[in-house]
Amino acid sequence: MFACAPPYSLEAAHAGGGPVEEQREAAVEHSTAAEATNCQTSERWLDRVVVVSVAGVVDMLTAPQLEDAIRKAVSQEPAALVVDFTAVDFLASAGMGILVAVHDEVTPKVTLCVVAEGPATSRPLKLLGIADIIPLYSTVDEAVAALSA
Repeated sequence: MFACAPPYSLEAAHAGGGPVEEQREAAVEHSTAAEATNCQTSERWLDRVVVVSVAGVVDMLTAPQLEDAIRKAVSQEPAALVVDFTAVDFLASAGMGILVAVHDEVTPKVTLCVVAEGPATSRPLKLLGIADIIPLYSTVDEAVAALSA
């Protein structure tokens, strides 16, 4: 668990306070940070289009929650899937990897697109080239209109 901590001798560790206490405090801070990571998902249907809305932080701790929500929606056989990142504060590579994996699995049966606007979501999707393979829209209305055309 403390792979990044420098090695210390047992004598130093038992001297009181020292590195073991520092490591213990670091572990508590890490645990608190992990618990604070928050991601909410919801699903709504517009005819045969399912919109999976995501809010909060999408990182390595919450990416499985995103994947579960998307897979649940896809299992209901929509014509199209819109992943709405409008309320996402942070999008890590784990979340982007799920988008690419889902795209590869469901295309061409299900049309997939993403709603993302702003530096936390659309910028990384564009920089990594994901917006070149998965259509990116600024609003859900814009995405649904494009899917209906």
